[in-house]
Amino acid sequence: MTDSDEAGRIEPPPADDELAVLTGFLDYQRATLAWKTRGLDAEALRVTVAASTMTLGGLLKHLAFVEEMWCSRRLLGRGWSETFADVDWDEDPDWEWHSAAENSPEQLHALWSGAVDRSRELVAEALRDGGLDRPADVGSPDGTTPSLRWILVHLIEEYARHNGHADLIREWIDGEVGE
Repeated sequence: MTDSDEAGRIEPPPADDELAVLTGFLDYQRATLAWKTRGLDAEALRVTVAASTMTLGGLLKHLAFVEEMWCSRRLLGRGWSETFADVDWDEDPDWEWHSAAENSPEQLHALWSGAVDRSRELVAEALRDGGLDRPADVGSPDGTTPSLRWILVHLIEEYARHNGHADLIREWIDGEVGE
């Protein structure tokens, strides 16, 4: 069993197969977001910093959307969950960011962790059906079709970028610092 750090994260394996390294880094980034949003009330999840409208609550809802969009919609061609099905994205392309202020911390964490759990199941399904080279069922607007490998790397990038934002916002809220 691997030990976790003080924030509850398990370091990705330094020497293992490609799948273990990719999912290890993705889980590490997911755990970083959980750490940065842990223990905050609704008011704290709505805090913005400087000119940005980004909030930690918005990050949770956005990354739930990202998980669903890449692992369910694009990778396996499935429909939207109830949360996102009726959103008029043309009317408000940033709906997930704006609407997070209407949700409680418990709702936001449940939405995000549920999306992560579903993504893990869907990735396991895709791995059984072609491995890391499995092409997504829904291609990109530019005509390319990403592989599961590309999707996992993209999710790592998405989390890593937004975890930098989360780190700055959390430090502004209560002074908690970290990587």
